[in-house]
Amino acid sequence: MKKITFILCLLTYVVNAQVTGYNLGDAVDDFTVTDTDGVEHNLYTYLADGKYVYLDFFFDTCGPCQTTTPIFNEFHDKYGCNSGDVVMISMNNGSDSDAEVIAFENTFGGPFNHAPAVSADGGAGAVDTDFGISAYPTYCLIAPDTTLIESDIWPLTGVGTFEATFPAGFNPPVLSCSLGVTDATEALGFVVFPTVSNGSEINIVLNEDVDTDVNIYDSLGRRVFFNSYSEKNIQFSLNAAPGSYFVTIASESSAVTKTIIIK
Repeated sequence: MKKITFILCLLTYVVNAQVTGYNLGDAVDDFTVTDTDGVEHNLYTYLADGKYVYLDFFFDTCGPCQTTTPIFNEFHDKYGCNSGDVVMISMNNGSDSDAEVIAFENTFGGPFNHAPAVSADGGAGAVDTDFGISAYPTYCLIAPDTTLIESDIWPLTGVGTFEATFPAGFNPPVLSCSLGVTDATEALGFVVFPTVSNGSEINIVLNEDVDTDVNIYDSLGRRVFFNSYSEKNIQFSLNAAPGSYFVTIASESSAVTKTIIIK
């Protein structure tokens, strides 16, 4: 079934990715789902607080989903990780388990704080069916009055595509997440050099010896390197195509991301 759905995705996503269960202006049904971290999300609770809710419908082997998920996560990160006036939730089509969705986010989610992701285990399939999603990915927007005001946010060229859907007069502030860059840098400082190279020798120097995970993502959010270290001075080679890459260093308490270029 997943293979059939994937073929349908490839054939139709560029033509018409949309919600078919509701028309624009319709009031959508309430739902309660549980994300892969065990956190419960109730749609009407968010809306009653005056928040605008963006939903991302996806499945793990959908190529366009893999490409655009880091944009959705960057949008989520930029506006406060659901602590501000907008809420973002990634909603699986019901074909993938918690483990599969976690693997999808780890591989394709990009170097940002990721939006909460809900799998079949957390009740995403029923929401997908209720919204009548016909192709993937589908990005839509629900207003605080419970009405669907965007059913097809596409094509995505960056965070600005989502920002262009803000209703007139709605200007949510850009917010740091609970662990912002400043706090993370104070807790886990590092330098990476050279910032422009052929990748034959990448050096990372931390402030002190600490257990860390090093993840490197390409501009599409695909992880191209991973390793764990316990020393202050780290050195490795990166065999990657020319382009920009995000180096994320994560310890038990914080994470920091910096950019390098492979030429």
